[in-house]
Amino acid sequence: KILLADIMYKKNMSVRQVSMLTGVSRSTVSRIANNQISPTADTLECIAKGLGVHIIDLIDSPYK
Repeated sequence: KILLADIMYKKNMSVRQVSMLTGVSRSTVSRIANNQISPTADTLECIAKGLGVHIIDLIDSPYK
């Protein structure tokens, strides 16, 4: 599971703000946040870099 929605909530950020910071389209950010699609590694990297978090912070896994 991708934890983008949780991070957005904690940082009080909108889909539009995340899109502007990361360069990822609003529709893609929204679909990732709602767990409708699984992002590529490149997209995860862009999101992590734009939000100032580690990629691993975006992923919920028992293997952290």
